[in-house]
Amino acid sequence: MPKQRDVQAQRDLLSNATWQVLAENGLPGLTLRAVAERAGCTTGLVMHAFPTKKALLLHARDLLYERTALRADAAEAASTNASEALAAVLGQAIDIPHGHHDESRVWVGFLAAALADDDLAERHRAANRSFLARIHRLVAACCPEWTDERLERTTKSLVALVEGLNVLAAADPQTYPAGLQQTALREALSVMACELPSKPAS
Repeated sequence: MPKQRDVQAQRDLLSNATWQVLAENGLPGLTLRAVAERAGCTTGLVMHAFPTKKALLLHARDLLYERTALRADAAEAASTNASEALAAVLGQAIDIPHGHHDESRVWVGFLAAALADDDLAERHRAANRSFLARIHRLVAACCPEWTDERLERTTKSLVALVEGLNVLAAADPQTYPAGLQQTALREALSVMACELPSKPAS
């Protein structure tokens, strides 16, 4: 009886190869041939799973979203209160020393492609808005007395900070090292804490 193909193992192999090629070689280097070479298989096998470069990019973005969402879930679950959860979720988004530098490069590569493709842009917006919704919920839990306008402004400012740092560090990690990123986030959160309404004396 012929041995059945392990479809999931095959897909995992191609997923890792796609991720590595995009992280190391950027958008110009992401080709079906490059993925096949990295995976040690034929281009025909790659095309069976991902018939176009666009399909490769969409898969890389979905994989990035899955990884970051799982890590954010874990960071939030391990926190004891909303303030701690907010700092943890934002902190893990810029935590380069723990192996997330490749994620920044994949994110930048996908964003560059999305500027010229509506489908890619919509996938990017959906993932970004999901992250915004998570941060908005945590900021609202920290600052329940704030207006909707202030909550939205603070949420977008914090997300812009961490995602901007990711983009800059992806291209120039020496100028934007992990320590600087963490300090910038800590200072942004400390300013927010200083602006919280004072609690009445008991």
